[in-house]
This record gives sequence, C-alpha cells and structure tokens, in this order.
Amino acid sequence: MVWIKKAISIAVLLVLAAATWLWLTMLSPWLYSPPDDGQTVEQRTHQLFVYGTLRYAAIRWIVFGGSGNPEAAVLEGYERDGLNLTPQPESHVDGLKLTVTHQELARLDRYERLGIRYERIEKQLADGSSAWVYVRLSEFSHLLTSPPARQIALIP
Repeated sequence: MVWIKKAISIAVLLVLAAATWLWLTMLSPWLYSPPDDGQTVEQRTHQLFVYGTLRYAAIRWIVFGGSGNPEAAVLEGYERDGLNLTPQPESHVDGLKLTVTHQELARLDRYERLGIRYERIEKQLADGSSAWVYVRLSEFSHLLTSPPARQIALIP
C-alpha cells in the first residue's frame, strides 16, 4: 500500500512539474521578451505552415488554444533537418497549413521564441498560397556578422 502512495505522489509531482514548465515557457511574463525589431502582427487571420511539434493537435491546443483548422500542405525546395528547414532544391517538407488569429500567432511566436530560436518568414506553399514558416536561427549568427570596419592611420 505504501508503494501506491509513493507512485501517486511521484505522478502528481511530475504533472505539476510539467504544468509549471508549460506555464513558464508559454504564458508567464518571464523567460521571454519579444524582439524589438518593430515587426507587428497584423490584426487579421494568418496562414502558418508547421512541420514539427505543432503538427500534433494536443500541442496546438496547449500552445494557442485551438486547432487552427489544419490542412495538409507541402513546402517545396526545403528539407527538414531536425528542428530546422534547410534549402534543398529537389526536396519538399510535408506539414500542415493552419489558419490562426493575430492573438494566436503572437502566442505561437512566444512558443517558438521568435527572435531567439526562430524567425518567422513568409513562403509560398506547393498549392500556391503563402504562409508564415518558422525557420531556426543559427546559434552562431552573432559570430558571423563582421565587425565594423576600422580605419588604420599610416604614419610615413
């Protein structure tokens, strides 16, 4: 009987830990600040192509509280590489096209850590429609930017 109480206690702790993690990463005012690039989300419905965890209905309901009315979609000219998309002319990525509101898109930006882990770009899908796509930022992009040019004074 003691082992049942311990198992229930551990299960409750795991559920609380998962709920706390979800709240911290998706709803809390901490751990994320939107980028200050001046990009605002237009107050209209948006099309979004998803190819990873957001393909699963349960994740979509947790992240933005809806299904997004998913439709099968294909992004041509790219290949899925783990959590990223890489250009590959002869390849394609299967995914879903979602329809989301501007509030839902803002919640998705938070989930994807827009400006920190991903950037949101507009791409044309195989059916001819355009949709936002989250593309992973390079972890080393700050190292690839060249420093400002220096002027060197030559002394004769």
